[in-house]
Amino acid sequence: MQVRYFKEYSANLDRDMEFKMYGHAGVLCLVIPCQDGRFFEWEDRKMFDLVSGLVDAGRIQFVTVDSVDAETWSSYGPTEPRMHRLEAWNRYVMDELIPSALWKAGKPQDEQMMVMGASMGAYHAVNLFCRYPHRFSRLLALSGLYDMSRYVYDGNYTHEFHINNPLAYLEELAPDNGCIARYNASDTRIVIGQGAWENECLEDTRKLADLFWRKGIGIDTCFWGYDTPHDWPSWERQLQEYLPRMV
Repeated sequence: MQVRYFKEYSANLDRDMEFKMYGHAGVLCLVIPCQDGRFFEWEDRKMFDLVSGLVDAGRIQFVTVDSVDAETWSSYGPTEPRMHRLEAWNRYVMDELIPSALWKAGKPQDEQMMVMGASMGAYHAVNLFCRYPHRFSRLLALSGLYDMSRYVYDGNYTHEFHINNPLAYLEELAPDNGCIARYNASDTRIVIGQGAWENECLEDTRKLADLFWRKGIGIDTCFWGYDTPHDWPSWERQLQEYLPRMV
């Protein structure tokens, strides 16, 4: 498996950002780490080894990103600067990281991508997919939270918070909103277990599934059993179950 490391300055975040790319061909997939995780988390967890056959066959390649969770969702500070920082990270991903990764992969700048993550990474994946359906046509989200109001400690539900809270802004979609057609044309799996440590994520996924049904959005929500906890062994099984069907 071809592996390449990069460090590039981000004007949006005003600092150097590190990332890695894995593979040589196939759909380009953005991989977002768990809460406070680093760009090398999925490599360290041997997740890419589990799907190395897909990578070696040129069906998929990955680009891994650093989050700014420590400054945003993991911070207990005021909401406004935290959400301003999150929006800066979103702009970094969309306007800096992705164009750079597409160029390095030898792909057109308008080629659609996949996005994937587990736990807080699943939240980020769903948020990016839902906000930018022109960019992402595939989504695999494992054990995410989708009502982020639990992370607002000062009662200040700012505009930047609202547009990063999927269960809030998706509720506002009108029936003729063009995003719905894009969602329905995509290949998506939002996956959740019902085992240990999944209670909050399970509740949010049920709410999200109900919202999709009411809005006419055909995104698959996949519920695993009570033997499936919020942990890496579950995500290993789910990755191997779904990714081969999606690339």
